[in-house]
Amino acid sequence: MSPKTQIVTGAAGFIGSRLVDGLLALGHEVVGIDNLSRGRREHLSEAETTGRFRLVELDLIDETALDAALASAGPVDTVWHLAANSDIPAGVADARIDWRDTFMTTFAVVEAMKRQAVPRIVFASTSAVYGALDEVLDETTGPLLPISNYGAMKLAGEAVISAAAESHLTQAVICRFPNVVGPRATHGVIYDLVGKLLGQARELEVLGDGRQCKPYLHVSELVEAMIHLWSSQTERRVLCNIGPEDDGATVKVIAEAVVEAAGGGTPLRYTGGDRGWLGDVPRVRYRVDRLKATGWSPSLSSEDAVRRAAREVAAERGLIPA
Repeated sequence: MSPKTQIVTGAAGFIGSRLVDGLLALGHEVVGIDNLSRGRREHLSEAETTGRFRLVELDLIDETALDAALASAGPVDTVWHLAANSDIPAGVADARIDWRDTFMTTFAVVEAMKRQAVPRIVFASTSAVYGALDEVLDETTGPLLPISNYGAMKLAGEAVISAAAESHLTQAVICRFPNVVGPRATHGVIYDLVGKLLGQARELEVLGDGRQCKPYLHVSELVEAMIHLWSSQTERRVLCNIGPEDDGATVKVIAEAVVEAAGGGTPLRYTGGDRGWLGDVPRVRYRVDRLKATGWSPSLSSEDAVRRAAREVAAERGLIPA
């Protein structure tokens, strides 16, 4: 695909900043949008040296500012919408957080795309839209009954985007993410466990009973999959689970990988119960046949991705030498 102008919302975040790097590596011009409430500007330090990236700091639900950012970017090929509340427990405690930062940002972006005639969107959705279903999940699974406000607002965002594909978008690519791990993380189980070891804990507290099991994908492979779907699929609506082909990794495996990355020796203490927090789905089984049929599969299993990410995050946060 010839180089074009791309917009990435949530550009300073864990996944957004890696996507920015991936698009720049393909020769595109990239405009990042972020309010820096959760993202970190240092994640974009390499991007800012290219001369083909600029960051616009704004709140997405500021209609005037968002319109100005899209207009100033010139003809925009695609908006990659990754901005959202990433703290799921916070959204459970206060539903207004996900209503504003996960749903209203999506609604605002879709409406601004209509006003500015931007034709394509790639949306970062989530396996949390499925809820706690005791079955292998594929894109035809339903009814969808999310158990967190985050999952509910992502599902509502999918619906708004689908409707927009009927009226003014030429293509909507909806990517349902698994658990994503790797460097630049600002939250998540590996990040949290490394943080506890940084506090020189004599034992490592692990939420739940350790048997929670979900698919995990390294952030580098997630970005590859997103770009692959965007560049290879031509349907007006593309809906795809993104993830590994295995049954996932348990929290016990993750905790052991973090301890191993730190040099070993720290005993684990589980808090008990079948989940880590209210709204947590303790077991997810994911089918990715549709993704595989497009010609892309990850090279890392869930456990391989976790072990690699444990080393990377431990080094990045100074727990071990880089």
